[in-house]
Amino acid sequence: MQSLLILITQVIQLYIYVIIASAVLSWLIAFNVVNTQNRFIYTVVDVLYRVTEPVLAPIRRILPDLGGIDISPVVLLLLLFFVQNLIWEVYGSLQTGF
Repeated sequence: MQSLLILITQVIQLYIYVIIASAVLSWLIAFNVVNTQNRFIYTVVDVLYRVTEPVLAPIRRILPDLGGIDISPVVLLLLLFFVQNLIWEVYGSLQTGF
């Protein structure tokens, strides 16, 4: 059982890295540091968008409009950290019998 929980938390951790990479890359594109005309950059941006957008879109619909600020990645990161901690808390309580 512990191996499965470790696998789940590692997948969550990898997804956290993907969300952070997506947010940083979107800032670099917004400030014209990275050129999306480059085919490699375009491919990376497209992959990150396809991986993160299905999860971020529902959060964006729930959050109020804050102008040009998108805090949906922050909300998703907080939720993922919560889920990771919850998994280990429940596992720990199952081990101790409480």
